[in-house]
Amino acid sequence: MKSDRFRAAAEAKDFEAGERLFAEHVVFRSPFVHKPYEGKAALLFLLGNVVQVLENFRYVSHVETGDTAVLLFEADVNGRQLQGVDILKFGEGDLITEMAVMARPMTGLAALGEEMGKRIEASGVGA
Repeated sequence: MKSDRFRAAAEAKDFEAGERLFAEHVVFRSPFVHKPYEGKAALLFLLGNVVQVLENFRYVSHVETGDTAVLLFEADVNGRQLQGVDILKFGEGDLITEMAVMARPMTGLAALGEEMGKRIEASGVGA
């Protein structure tokens, strides 16, 4: 499946390998902000941090059809459970052109947002 390389990178928490998975102008839709992030550098910065925040991360289901894949994951954040989906859309060369993340419940999402906010602030990037 087209998404196998992404899944392997996410499970290994290795988004340096992810550099080769995304189109240069990939669009990332976060569960926290209305406006999407654009570009590979922004996405790799966010993914590199989120994989450090999520504990016990694992994919539990994976569906793919055509140029779209949906990967259901479970993880913990500071003792809070989190379930979510990564939605990937592929373009030319089977590179990911769009990625959206949806997550629940609110307690887990809030814990993730708090930890990511700290990391973004500490980086000075303001992503």
